[in-house]
Amino acid sequence: MATKKSAARRLGSVAAGLVLATAGMTLAARRSLEAEKLQLRRLELEELTSRRRALAHQQRMHWELLSRAIDNPALAAVIDTYDPAIPAERRRQYFYANAWYINLYHLYRAGLLDQEEFYGHARELFQNPLMREYWDASKAQRATLKTSSDEARIGRMVDSLIRDLDEADTDEWWVVGHPPSPEGA
Repeated sequence: MATKKSAARRLGSVAAGLVLATAGMTLAARRSLEAEKLQLRRLELEELTSRRRALAHQQRMHWELLSRAIDNPALAAVIDTYDPAIPAERRRQYFYANAWYINLYHLYRAGLLDQEEFYGHARELFQNPLMREYWDASKAQRATLKTSSDEARIGRMVDSLIRDLDEADTDEWWVVGHPPSPEGA
């Protein structure tokens, strides 16, 4: 009987040791997993920062190239895809209108505006008849976008906004249209 009790104690001690060892390994594994999650989040944030930096750089480059085209008709000819019947001065205005639109789009892409805020700014921007004229003149350029792209989706949203503005029977433009709900809501 004493031998059975002794064997049972030893077996109980071994089991208790295994339970403690397993708990220790589980705690170590959990800490390791948390450290890996933190590292992954850090890498995601670094990637986001890098992406935003690249978008800001691209926006500066776009403005630089576009401003050169606005200032120099010989350079404008390189990117001018508008109808040749449109006077040169008007095409330069379209380049400038494009700069305003692209600036707004980049604010959205960089996450500085959500879709609803973009819509509000676009609603104000497209109050100007010249902006609407530019938008119409550039529809062939937008038609080349992949329909599933973010840029094409935002373009369709602006198309809808302009239709709403054109059809509105109110001078209170700030209430016209149906702003999209914020992403993630």
